[in-house]
Amino acid sequence: MPKIRPSSDLRNHYNEISEFCHKTQEPVFITKNGTGDVVIISNEVYERLCGREYLFNKIDSSLNRMSKTSGRPAKEVLADIAKEFNLE
Repeated sequence: MPKIRPSSDLRNHYNEISEFCHKTQEPVFITKNGTGDVVIISNEVYERLCGREYLFNKIDSSLNRMSKTSGRPAKEVLADIAKEFNLE
């Protein structure tokens, strides 16, 4: 169940909200005048979400490029990746 708190709790109970976000890795939804306003998450969760978004965008871009070209053998692609990241 989502954790929902009023905006006044940011001022009055910040440490409690911060601790909850870090301990549970869950967001806290903040309302303003009874309406959803912002979502608070820990920095660790934010970084993980950004990393996933970046990865998904790269995969999507690659799949789009693959659908428009004839492609290359997997061995060539893996060899290029190994060379780029010094994995040889």
